[in-house]
Amino acid sequence: MANMPVSEMRLPPHLAHLLAARRLDTAKDVLSLPEVELMAILDAGLPTARAAVALVSEAACPPYQTALALLEERVRLGGGVRLATTLCGLDEALGGGIPMGKLTEVVGPSGIGKTQFCLKLALLAALPEYYGGLDGRVVYIDTEFKFSSRRMIEIGQKSFPQIFRQEGLAQKMAGRILVTRPTSLADFTKSLEEMKVTLLQHDVKLLIVDSMAALMSLENEKATAGFRQHPLRWTLSFLKSIAEFSRVPVVVTNQVRSQSNDDGYHFSFEVDKKDGNKCAERFDSHLVAALGIQWAHAVTVRLVFESHSGHRFIKVAKSPMSPAVAFPFIVESSGITLLSDESIDVTGPGITSIHCQGQNVLAR
Repeated sequence: MANMPVSEMRLPPHLAHLLAARRLDTAKDVLSLPEVELMAILDAGLPTARAAVALVSEAACPPYQTALALLEERVRLGGGVRLATTLCGLDEALGGGIPMGKLTEVVGPSGIGKTQFCLKLALLAALPEYYGGLDGRVVYIDTEFKFSSRRMIEIGQKSFPQIFRQEGLAQKMAGRILVTRPTSLADFTKSLEEMKVTLLQHDVKLLIVDSMAALMSLENEKATAGFRQHPLRWTLSFLKSIAEFSRVPVVVTNQVRSQSNDDGYHFSFEVDKKDGNKCAERFDSHLVAALGIQWAHAVTVRLVFESHSGHRFIKVAKSPMSPAVAFPFIVESSGITLLSDESIDVTGPGITSIHCQGQNVLAR
């Protein structure tokens, strides 16, 4: 609730006006300040500063609730509804699909199938409800310029031929997917700020960011090490608030990077293609998800796309609904297809590790 607007807290009018005049717009703005600094900003004494902290804390902190009350609220808000991926084994492991109002991360090396997965999700969210979709619009933030309308329509035609044979339906589905391509973190931030209010107004049912790592890598090139985490913290906090506020699934793709001692940090999309096999071997033992620990802790679901033993796998590495399990898959004209709906248990270091071997994914 750190991003709860002060204007929605029903504070005493004089205090609300005072905070607004000093541009203290959210609970975080007020509660992150020391008392002395808050006194100076408000131009008020200690009692007024402490009263402001107390009232904002009370408004922003949710009250205690019983497990039954939480369950009833979840049902009332449609918390049981999920965006089904149509990959039966994966949907079963996730309790029905991608959760609403939560942040889901899809992480893996370049060329493994993350964008293919996102294109299918966008299509499913746009499909009418009587075909198993969410019958809504999709906001697709394409930071790597990989979105392909042609590929998405191909996935639809192969996955739902009886639907896409209907005249005009393919165009209708494509028209529901709103694609934006920010070229900098500043553009991305501006898009997010404008988006929060319009999500509900435009009946948006899914937000996809493909990918966050690409934007952050550009930002990190400009910033010194001491300032790299600040824009990520703001973006992460804002994405979570959008998910909670609008009750839509937010899916963000993430890249992997090496942690080799000799080469420092490299994102998988920055690997020189001429070093393909060599890099694939080096990356296998040093692959980690980009964006760091803070990001990893903040996401509700982490799906790892990896390859080893001659197969590609979708691994549920983090989920409140499932233990760590994996499913082998292939990429076909209809999108991603599981080779088996039977899950493979993942234990030990395999839960957090990310593999890329058995095929030269990085060299594609």
